[in-house]
Amino acid sequence: MNTILRSFLEKTVTTGNLTLLGCQGDRFTIGDGTGAPITLRFKSAAAERAVALDPALKLGECYMEGEIDFETGTVYDLIMLIYRNAGRQLVSAPWMRALEHLRIAWRRFHQLNTRIRAKGNVQRHYDLSADLYRMFLDPDMQYSCAYFSNPDMGLADAQLAKKRHIAAKLLLREGQDVLDIGCGWGGMGLYLARVAGADVSGVTLSVEQLAVAERRARAEALAERVDFRLQDYRDITETFDRIVSVGMFEHVGINHYDTFFHKAAAMLRPGGVMLLHTIGRADPPGATNPFIHKYIFPGGYIPALSEVMHSAEKSGLIVTDVEILRLHYAETLKAWREAFMARRDEARALYDEAFCRMWEFYLAGSEASFREGGLSIFQLQLAHRVEDVPITRDYMLEEEARLGQREVVNGIPAPPGPRIGRMVETRALPPQRPSRVTGS
Repeated sequence: MNTILRSFLEKTVTTGNLTLLGCQGDRFTIGDGTGAPITLRFKSAAAERAVALDPALKLGECYMEGEIDFETGTVYDLIMLIYRNAGRQLVSAPWMRALEHLRIAWRRFHQLNTRIRAKGNVQRHYDLSADLYRMFLDPDMQYSCAYFSNPDMGLADAQLAKKRHIAAKLLLREGQDVLDIGCGWGGMGLYLARVAGADVSGVTLSVEQLAVAERRARAEALAERVDFRLQDYRDITETFDRIVSVGMFEHVGINHYDTFFHKAAAMLRPGGVMLLHTIGRADPPGATNPFIHKYIFPGGYIPALSEVMHSAEKSGLIVTDVEILRLHYAETLKAWREAFMARRDEARALYDEAFCRMWEFYLAGSEASFREGGLSIFQLQLAHRVEDVPITRDYMLEEEARLGQREVVNGIPAPPGPRIGRMVETRALPPQRPSRVTGS
């Protein structure tokens, strides 16, 4: 066993039951023996060395390439074990800190999301086959954090509650114009048109998402109220009564935050309201996880609240409400991960084994990050003037109740009853066939 790797893990993992099997048949166990056993086998000395020197990238990469296997436990179990021993500060060894500082220094280059580069980044992830996403998303294909207003609700109900919660903050009225920046497969825009009676313009950079969204609009007889199009938000010339953006800001890139908020301010009419829903970090500004950057979300970045507010404050818009959703995404990702693993054979037939391992690592690592790694969801409500929204939050509950009634009228199942108690945290949460999402 690589001596650097062994020494690092012995110092890091003091609780738990982790056994490492080296490529030469050696074996050692660390931890205090508590909890379910996790047994990890390395198939080569190169894999041992790579993980020792750069675990943030190489643990996932070696698992993806089959250089690491689990004899007991799962990759999710391992990541959670490390988090619960090391806390949020996973980067502890001197060489790991040096790599992290280098990644932070280069982050503006990696997030230089020009129009051409932004489109390419989006296509790398979202133009995978829609059949892949149907394997693990809810029927509405909501690929963002759900809202578990009731701890017993399933994923589909929680995603409906998310749309209702966001719509309530928009204070929508019949016939108002709404811009959906990063409309995905159309679920949010279709909800706002069908339930709130809005006229929606949704923009995306994904050809695959656009095709699905347009088909859905026609199938639901909403094509006259919803206009989905392939367009960069920077090229929009219209103005709107409301703006919503869910799960898109993570792809903007820190170089372009000022541009994003200044453009939003220009597009939002006087008296208008904007709702931004984005993943955020509890820690100070940092760098994108290298595995996520290379294989999953090139050009992406999860901001600290200080970074978002710094640009929002310069735009002329006023932040009228901030809500931090904790653990909701962990529960969402748990549902996604379990659904994906249940249909893993179908994903392997669509792509290959390496892709499935990559996707499993992405979902497992993301869920663990929201449980133990300090990630959460920021919902920011913005307006031009302080009087553009009510001065207390009571209206949100009233609006959710009103929208729930509108859902029933429009044939959507009645929303679940009021939430009681705290959320239950559960520990164990394309036409072409590329072998995987390749990094640069």
